[in-house]
Amino acid sequence: MLGAFATIGVIAIVFAETGLLVGFFLPGDSLLVTAGIFSTAAAAQGFGIAPLSLPTLLIFAPVAAVAGAQLGHFLGARFGRKLFDKPDSRLFKREHVEKAEHYFEKFGPARAVVAARFMPIVRTFMNPVAGVLEMDARRFFVWNVLGGVVWVEAMLLLGYFLGHAVEGIDKYILPGVFVIVILSLIPIVREVLKDRRASRLEPRGRHHARK
Repeated sequence: MLGAFATIGVIAIVFAETGLLVGFFLPGDSLLVTAGIFSTAAAAQGFGIAPLSLPTLLIFAPVAAVAGAQLGHFLGARFGRKLFDKPDSRLFKREHVEKAEHYFEKFGPARAVVAARFMPIVRTFMNPVAGVLEMDARRFFVWNVLGGVVWVEAMLLLGYFLGHAVEGIDKYILPGVFVIVILSLIPIVREVLKDRRASRLEPRGRHHARK
């Protein structure tokens, strides 16, 4: 039962990270690798749970990745620049949009959509940016499918083969998950600290301006 919920959770997070602008902090790469590891009996039994269904993940996680990206592209095409017309916050930074636009212009639409899959944060914002910059919907779909399938399958299979290749891998999972959580929290902590610094400096700036 726990394995089924975990599988659904992985699929939902993949969709959220690629389709919702607030999902940029979710650890897509590491989550997929971990899911692949837990799809092996050795890793799952070490924690007393049933293995995750690798076939289910291989089928539905790419679907979630593609669907999420399609949603992002649709929102970008539908609302245009207004989608990003809001102040910086802990869940939104204009610099993330600018970085996605930079790669879009640097690599070109097709390569950027595929390459962004392997770039944390960028893969969240690339899809709406592609819509805002009027990348043709059919062309986006083709490269979105290619990038989504390659990214998800590669991460899952990497974890699966690690689960089989590393003897006693269940002993390393908890430290590995701890490291993954810490790494995934770094961008959030960094943004919180930047917001606090900005809020401290803003009153001073206003005070000096009045003088």
